[in-house]
Amino acid sequence: MFIDQYLDAILLGLIEGLTEFLPVSSTGHLIIFDRLLDFQGPPGKVFEVVIQLGAILAICTVYFARLWKVVTGLPDSPDARRFAVAVILAFLPAMVLGAGLHGIIKNVLFNPTVVSFALIIGGVAILLAERLVPVARYHQIERFPAPLALKIGLCQCLALVPGVSRSGATILGSLLMGVDRRTAAEFSFFLAIPTMAGATAYDLYKNWSGMTFDSGALIAVGFVTAFIAAALVVKTLVDFVGRYGFAPFGWYRIAVGTGMLAFLYL
Repeated sequence: MFIDQYLDAILLGLIEGLTEFLPVSSTGHLIIFDRLLDFQGPPGKVFEVVIQLGAILAICTVYFARLWKVVTGLPDSPDARRFAVAVILAFLPAMVLGAGLHGIIKNVLFNPTVVSFALIIGGVAILLAERLVPVARYHQIERFPAPLALKIGLCQCLALVPGVSRSGATILGSLLMGVDRRTAAEFSFFLAIPTMAGATAYDLYKNWSGMTFDSGALIAVGFVTAFIAAALVVKTLVDFVGRYGFAPFGWYRIAVGTGMLAFLYL
């Protein structure tokens, strides 16, 4: 049983890393596989949240040069400041709503049925959005006006419902507001850094009293696996999206959501 738990943690970390930046909902996949594997992780679903930070750190590694240029350029570079302001503005709505609705989200929405319906609805939304995408007007994050960044942040709030997909909500919102595909995907990556760092810190704070050495070890295994898997996905996703768009992910979501509902109720 002990070894099985660690094998499950590795599998879940792999799933997290492979899906975090795809518009298919990594949290939704973790909830589904928790059910399929009967995974008994740390209390409060803290495992499913914290290992996402491993995937986020992969972004910091892959895009280190660009992020470092922004950090070091803040004192005297208008582009660096505009980049930072865009990310901060887009992060704020989810931070406020996430903290306020934390209990409801964890206790009511973290279940496979909610995830399955959200996957299907989100898949249909992707297919429709691909037909409605206007001509791109924004090709650089450094050129995002403040209202655009804030609107993308409001779109991210939809992902507080497990199964919606944080990256899916932000990317589709960006596309419908005139951001080109590559820039929309990259902005979603960068927005994930403060969003998931904040979610991880808040979840650990709320569940710290229930943490043990064993639960910490499980999280560490999933965290490292997610980091490695995500590092392999990020660049590939940007190239894939630039070539094929997001429709393949829409069909995938519909298939997975429908399959999971059949498993649960048939």
